[in-house]
Amino acid sequence: MAVATKIAGFIAKSSWIRKMFEEGELLRRQFGADQVYDFTLGNPDVEPPEEFNEAFLKLAQSPLPGMHRYMNNAGYVETRSAVAEALSKASDLPVQAGQVVMTCGAGGALNVVLKTILNPGDEVIILTPFFVEYRFYIDNHGGVPVEVWTDRDTFQLDVEAIAAAVGAKTRAVIICSPNNPTGVIYPAESLARLGEMVSAKEKEFGRQICVISDEPYARIAYDGKNVPNIFRYVSNSVIVTSHSKDLALPGERIGYLAANPRMNDVNQFMEGAVFSNRVLGFVNAPALMQRLVAGLQHVSVDIHAYQEKRDLFFGALTGLGFEVVQPDGAFYFFPKSPLADDIEFVRIAQKHRILLVPGAGFGAPGFFRIAYCVDKGMIERSLGAWRELAREVGLAS
Repeated sequence: MAVATKIAGFIAKSSWIRKMFEEGELLRRQFGADQVYDFTLGNPDVEPPEEFNEAFLKLAQSPLPGMHRYMNNAGYVETRSAVAEALSKASDLPVQAGQVVMTCGAGGALNVVLKTILNPGDEVIILTPFFVEYRFYIDNHGGVPVEVWTDRDTFQLDVEAIAAAVGAKTRAVIICSPNNPTGVIYPAESLARLGEMVSAKEKEFGRQICVISDEPYARIAYDGKNVPNIFRYVSNSVIVTSHSKDLALPGERIGYLAANPRMNDVNQFMEGAVFSNRVLGFVNAPALMQRLVAGLQHVSVDIHAYQEKRDLFFGALTGLGFEVVQPDGAFYFFPKSPLADDIEFVRIAQKHRILLVPGAGFGAPGFFRIAYCVDKGMIERSLGAWRELAREVGLAS
């Protein structure tokens, strides 16, 4: 066998998102791209803000000496300082540049944090439904994922359920707000309760428990809603994020991790994170992108276009009888499947040239995910197919 047995097993049950996207390629060749309605990938359809283009052009026309050379493994001090300043304002805490590591996206940041804190057999609680790669990231570093459901009706934190899952081997809890795949935002009250519970459990078991907040959608929030900063509510916390969504730069792989300045032994954690960033092979985040995002920490894509699509699509889906929680942010719906078998439902949708991702891929059978970060025209063209699908599965007459 050319690959390890474990990897072969992982491949067999790995990302439904990519699998459905690839099947969509076959449909596009058969029917034409404008007749296939692909809602599989969270790949922003908007362009980066004009401020990014201006900074990019300026740097290209006036390159800095040595700007493509190696730098400190944690990243450029000026970039980390800009991130720290933005986090200080959001958290009302004195975040320092030394508490930030620039990384190859949020995925890189998550792997760095897990590499830094996990001993073999340590448990990491992930909240169902969850981003598909969490289980693999945890396994990368010898950890054991423990899945805990959020509230099945609202997808909000079930702090009591999380508390029941915390044990002597628990090392971390991963949260994501606004959430992928549900789009919900965890309010300050829930985060405060989570922080109190984690603190109590740390005392009970005599070990530090890290809350890792995965935040690539933190600037994509609707209806004037606020995304609370985790640092205010959980002392032993780390933010991992990227500019894939807020600056529409998913292909540039630029993000960071930041430790709460109140974290126990924060300097030791940062030393471990810088080391892990190096030995995992990331070495440092892309130099050019670090230069560019330093001045864009308070810039974001225009979210009004996303909200317009959310409102249009939400009204159409609920009008057809689909049960779905209205997202507060990000750009996903996570409706209940009209069929008990969500994979079968997704297969039926494919007959109507609608491409979706089954909830099983997010640890949540019985649901499915829609990514609406697509052209508004495609959403509008797809509505007839959605009506036919709803009829076929018994939702609409």
